[in-house]
Amino acid sequence: MENPHAERQAVLLQRIVRSADKCTELMLELNHCVEEILRANAEVKTAADLASKYRKNVLYNLEATRDAEQGAERSL
Repeated sequence: MENPHAERQAVLLQRIVRSADKCTELMLELNHCVEEILRANAEVKTAADLASKYRKNVLYNLEATRDAEQGAERSL
């Protein structure tokens, strides 16, 4: 005579294993999709970094020019 609890546990364990396998498969697919998105956005990130550095340089130069003009006015 087989143990009914063991049969039930075996069925539940099999369901858990299948669910874990499916979850793992979906996570791998998700990782693949995220990698594709990151690769596609690499150029956009580079352009955004360049624009940000350009903006910082422009602000620095504007401030330096303003300071130079104010210094020249004071010396007059």
